[in-house]
This record gives sequence, structure tokens and C-alpha cells, in this order.
Amino acid sequence: MNNLNPLMSKIESLLFVIGEDGLTIAQLSEFTESTEQEVVEAIQQMVNHYELDTSRGITVKEIAGTYQLISKAENAEFIEKLVENPPVQSLSQAALEVLAIVAYKQPITRVEVEDLRGVKCERALHTLNQKGLIHEVGRVEGTGRAILYGTTREFLNYFGLKNIEEMPPLDEEMGVLPEDGQDLFMSEFQEAFNGSEKAK
Repeated sequence: MNNLNPLMSKIESLLFVIGEDGLTIAQLSEFTESTEQEVVEAIQQMVNHYELDTSRGITVKEIAGTYQLISKAENAEFIEKLVENPPVQSLSQAALEVLAIVAYKQPITRVEVEDLRGVKCERALHTLNQKGLIHEVGRVEGTGRAILYGTTREFLNYFGLKNIEEMPPLDEEMGVLPEDGQDLFMSEFQEAFNGSEKAK
């Protein structure tokens, strides 16, 4: 994008990272430490740049009160080909870590997963859900009714398991001392299913 000023650059990065969830004007104002009017003007400039630059395949659009980076309509046929025939992709390290925790600790909430990992995991959970490896298995009783996650039949197929009981046992102390046992937790999980990953 030509003439990309600092605020437009910040907004572009934020919208790219947040993905389909999008961000409101108020959120963009807060994250960029700018006024809402400045954000509105910057977004309009971005839209103009994207629409005028035929070499760009994305643009900015307001959807349900939030702004998102989306693909241009003229490229729809190519996007459809990708959706209909997605390339086989292995899971990222972050997704594998989250999947391991869900598999061994299910049913488990996002907050509980994040407590074990020590970092946010919304994107990894979304990816795993999209791939059909985890799904919602219930809700926590009480305020907020947080989603409980568990593995799916596809998870068993992915790793060649007949049932969840076939997963290799882990030392109990790993669940009690995640900071000390995290590396061992992950290495054992990945080692157990390394062959399955290579077979994909």
C-alpha cells in the first residue's frame, strides 16, 4: 500500500491479527492510542487505497459493527477453489500444545488452557475447532457459563486412536506443576504421535 501512514499501518496489522472477529472503531482507537475520528479517517483512506490499487487482493469492510480485512469480490472464484480443495497443513506448535492440553484435561475451558500454557490461546482453539479436532462439549455452571472443550472423533482418526483411553499416560505431577512439567508434557505428546503426523 503506497503512502501508508503510521496509523493506517497499525490498523492494518491489528485487523490482520484479529482476523474474522474484527475490531470496532472504539477498540482500534484504544489499541492505536488515537481518537475515534482519526481512526475513521484512516480506515477510509485505507479503503480508498485498496480499491484503487488493483495489485492488492484485500480491502477493509465494516461487518456487524466491526472492521475486518477481507478478500476482494473479484477474486471470489479463486477463494472458492481454495475452500473446496484446501491444502493439507500440519498443526502449528501452538495448536499442538493446546490440543495436547485439551486431549488430556478435557472437558476444559479456554481460561484453564491458558492457565496451563501461560499465554492466550483463542486463535489456536479456533483453528482446532475449524479443523474438527475439538468441539464444545458443554458449559460451566454459574456466571458466564464458559465453554467446555473436548476432542472429537476426527481427533481419534487424525492420530489413529480407537478411543481416548489409548492415549499414552502422563505423570500426574504434570497437571499439578504445569510450569515445571510443560516441556515434558509436550515432548511426550508429540513423541507419541510423531508417527501419525508423518503419515499425513
